Amino acid sequence: MIKAGDKVRFLNAVGGGVVKSVISKTMVNVEDYDGFEIPTLINELVVVDDSLSMNAEKRFARIRANANEKKEEQPEIKEVPKAEPKFIAGKNAPEFYMAFVPQNEVNPVDGEMKVYLVNNSNNFLLYNYSHLKNKIYRSVESGKMNPNSKRYLESFTRMDLNELPEFQFQLLFFLEESSKLESPVVKSIRLNPVKFYKQNSYEKTRYFTQNAMVISLLAPDMETEVDKLTGPELTKIVQEKDEPKVIVKRTVSPELTEIDLHIHELLEDTRGLTNHEMLEVQLGRFRNELETAIANGTRRIVFIHGIGNGTLKQELRKELSTKYKKYDFQDASFKEYGYGATMVILKNG
Repeated sequence: MIKAGDKVRFLNAVGGGVVKSVISKTMVNVEDYDGFEIPTLINELVVVDDSLSMNAEKRFARIRANANEKKEEQPEIKEVPKAEPKFIAGKNAPEFYMAFVPQNEVNPVDGEMKVYLVNNSNNFLLYNYSHLKNKIYRSVESGKMNPNSKRYLESFTRMDLNELPEFQFQLLFFLEESSKLESPVVKSIRLNPVKFYKQNSYEKTRYFTQNAMVISLLAPDMETEVDKLTGPELTKIVQEKDEPKVIVKRTVSPELTEIDLHIHELLEDTRGLTNHEMLEVQLGRFRNELETAIANGTRRIVFIHGIGNGTLKQELRKELSTKYKKYDFQDASFKEYGYGATMVILKNG
């Protein structure tokens, strides 16, 4: 019977040690010659004494060989070879991107939106990718990238777009050989949700088969560049700005949620947007708010779409009749909304 203090050797491995404690009837803690304690099955140990010479290891090797023969044959586990770094002549300058790759190219916001980190250089890259929300940084993914490679980080859905975090990158990069050490890079990226609804936000790149929205992680921050601009240059940029801020405006109660879909209630500025792009913003808010109301157990939700040319109303009711046909809908109260609102009944009674 093996007890604490016994000197033992391992049957299925080289070496041995001293039993420090008995864990159970079948297992003990063995302190090996390097000072590490190893939980070990008793039937895989042999008690030895100080009179054993170093040649006794041969005897234990035979015992181990016999024990291995009795074991069931295990399937061979092949080690997956590590990808070799790929170097391209003339690409020593650092070049890193954050990329949003929609899985539905026809309507990018209607499917999964995958996020990648792209290393388009001969540098090795250590990175930490995190979200900043409510003054708290939450690390999402970190690791090391080979030169000229890309790394999947996470995915978003349409329902996530209106409440995106601020994206944070910490980058440390280096060449195999260099005459200097590079300074670490900290990059913060804030994106307007409207950008995801615009088809011209996505372009063909050699990094992906699909069109993607690609953002440089080494480009100067806009705030820094604005400080360098003259008065006329700043005025021109303000006039050409085409990414209006999204307004989140809703009236909510357990019984009724009211959502105003008039474009001026959703966006501070619509300059640069086509009618189709504005309609996509309105439909995106409609879908997002309807899904949220369903998840929250809201009884009724009213969408104020106005009269106009009737396009938005038709599109809403088309989706309600197809994608959400389990829910009844009707004109909302004429007294409260006139002819410009649709009520969706999510729960009866």
